[in-house]
Amino acid sequence: MGPRAAPGRPGSGGSGGTRTPAPAGPGGAADTGPRKVASASATASTTLSEPPRRTQENRTRTKVLGLPSFPMEKSAASTEPQGPRPVLGRESVQVPDDQDFRSFRSECEAEVGWNLTYSKAGVSVWVQAMEMDRTLHKIKCRMECRDVPAETLYDVLHDIEYRKKWDSNVIETFDIARLTVNADVGYYSWRCPKPLKNRDVITLRSWLPMGTDYIIMNYSVKHPKYPPRKDLVRAVSIQTGYLIQSTGPKSCVITYLAQVDPKGSLPKWVVNKSSQFLAPKAMKKMYKACVKYPEWKQKHQPHFKPWLHPEQSPLPSLALSELSVQHADSLENIDESAVAESREERVGGAGGEGSDDDTSLS
Repeated sequence: MGPRAAPGRPGSGGSGGTRTPAPAGPGGAADTGPRKVASASATASTTLSEPPRRTQENRTRTKVLGLPSFPMEKSAASTEPQGPRPVLGRESVQVPDDQDFRSFRSECEAEVGWNLTYSKAGVSVWVQAMEMDRTLHKIKCRMECRDVPAETLYDVLHDIEYRKKWDSNVIETFDIARLTVNADVGYYSWRCPKPLKNRDVITLRSWLPMGTDYIIMNYSVKHPKYPPRKDLVRAVSIQTGYLIQSTGPKSCVITYLAQVDPKGSLPKWVVNKSSQFLAPKAMKKMYKACVKYPEWKQKHQPHFKPWLHPEQSPLPSLALSELSVQHADSLENIDESAVAESREERVGGAGGEGSDDDTSLS
């Protein structure tokens, strides 16, 4: 996908990715009414009648995207934890449907079962209480974005070329193929805190506008042409993504949720550093990137936005049957639990997130 909703870095908890940028994790996207929320697969093959009582703005945006738009009330924060549905227990690759998107939104808004580890200057980070000392980590980050419209943040998460400018942790990222007008497959590799081994992931990413809100989410798949590499550890994104909620014409709130198996036992310092330092710093860096995006985009193919205009996509089509679910137990497990934090990491932070240098965005 343009940008992949990047998966969470090892120790961050998370999956995507948002292959798109993964803001919260060590080293840290990335791989989203009158009528039920249409599934991404149905979206690609069905023309839907417009639901009543939509604003003209939403109706226009829907037509541009080629996707259904549906009224979705802003639900109050859920009081019951919701389990991720997309991959757990799934034996075949499927494009997320309406229930998957609703389930993801519910978990982003859930409060029970999460421990707040950081809250300052409009950025909050939670980790799943029951997962604190386990290999499988879950992390949730939320940031208030003043002076950044929801649609701008959505574009930034999708724009893979811009991500290469501001995501200093990315080693390599690219889209492989499209599955539907709002789903694709892509690759994302990232730097981990030294001396841990760097990770990579192949994910199926899907996205969906919901009125003035947006969801981008991903999960790991296997692609026959992109097997695990010897120089990287193949992580598994169980579910990673972003919920972007508009709070006004020029403001929004973004929630990053990641559940990932980093394929290895991570030292506690990685988990702690992810939630208390790396995740907040990565979110703030994303915010700075959003502020500078409109000016940058005007100089770099301003009208090229395949995530809004599917007909612009240069990607080849790929059948779901070519993919298979990436199960964590089929990959090598790396034990890094005894790895000590390097002096460089203690002094300057992990990867590129230790620096606030934004010259690459100019």
